[in-house]
Amino acid sequence: MGRVRAIRGATTVSENSAAAMTEAVHQLLDELERRNPLDPLDIISATFSVTRDLDAIFPAAIARQRDRWENVPLLDVQQMHVAGSLPRCIRFLIHAYLPALQGEVYHPYLRGARDLRPDWCVAPPLVCDRE
Repeated sequence: MGRVRAIRGATTVSENSAAAMTEAVHQLLDELERRNPLDPLDIISATFSVTRDLDAIFPAAIARQRDRWENVPLLDVQQMHVAGSLPRCIRFLIHAYLPALQGEVYHPYLRGARDLRPDWCVAPPLVCDRE
């Protein structure tokens, strides 16, 4: 089963629409699952935050539609606003059991959010051994 690990990730959208947010959240979670040895059944909980300019759809509602995510405890919150911060940004904090060491966990930062953590933007090889 592994140890409890915290995984961060973020992305941005070009507009405040359900379609744009849905595409971005799926891309973010696809990348999370492709690059980490993560089974959604091993997720303890996931918290999504959005900047105050995004209110078209709940990211947790998008995640809940994914295969094997329907029983994951999910929460949406509004990110604290700081002047000059990255607009139209969706972030997550996921706690899960992973066999990887904390330093081996891949934290997906995509699109405009790559500037938030450039040190975490180097993608490891794909995890192909899923059962």
